[in-house]
Amino acid sequence: MSDLVQLERRGAVALLTLNRPEVLNALDAATLAALRARTSEIARDATVHAVVLTGAGRAFAAGADIAAMRKLGPAEAEAFSRLGHAALASLEALAVPTIAAVNGFALGGGCELALACDWIYASTKARFGQPEVNLGVLPGFGGTSRMVRRVGIAWANELVLAGEPIDAETALRIGLANRVFPPEALLEAALAIGEKIASKGPFAVALAKRVMQEGQDADLRTAHALEQNAFGLVFASADRAEGMDAFLAKRAPRFQNK
Repeated sequence: MSDLVQLERRGAVALLTLNRPEVLNALDAATLAALRARTSEIARDATVHAVVLTGAGRAFAAGADIAAMRKLGPAEAEAFSRLGHAALASLEALAVPTIAAVNGFALGGGCELALACDWIYASTKARFGQPEVNLGVLPGFGGTSRMVRRVGIAWANELVLAGEPIDAETALRIGLANRVFPPEALLEAALAIGEKIASKGPFAVALAKRVMQEGQDADLRTAHALEQNAFGLVFASADRAEGMDAFLAKRAPRFQNK
């Protein structure tokens, strides 16, 4: 597992690296299982306050493993899709913010993996796309749903139905990527925002992430109710008292995730 998805600690930030550079970090069943195991490991570690996900070599992830998929029958293909969905859902469900640092190709399953993160930082060399229709298939790891929610139906239609990739600047313009960096600055920028998040109140960050995730598909009244409930709940935390006391005393807060 450790060879397929590496886990390093950079202070309070967990750095996950897909490590199959010889196949552009293609997502086969073993890699998806390793990713799910890593997210479970992170979920149990209260000292992790943010996650950065990237790929080794010149790709983030160039898609699912086509050589492996070529042999699948319908039932096996559905099972593979379910595995991909489970792995990406485990990443999406982490209480802490997740940032995809897309260093190169993020195609097919790789683009879907980036979409499962809370936001995307991209290298100027990054390329995004859902090219599955070129192979006579369609996205199987959540691309038809997460892409619509990220960039809207019109751009999702073009990316999924035309199957043509886009560059980092286009990804930035349509809201797929949050920011674009020179290749040599990408990882440090992603780690830096992770460290900045780690300096905030972790209980509040986790609650805010959950409210936004649950509220995005709810009607406005329900979304507002979720926020009101969470706002009240956070006032029971010691971190809320510490944060406000520190502000009034003009000092840095000392949050304890309590």
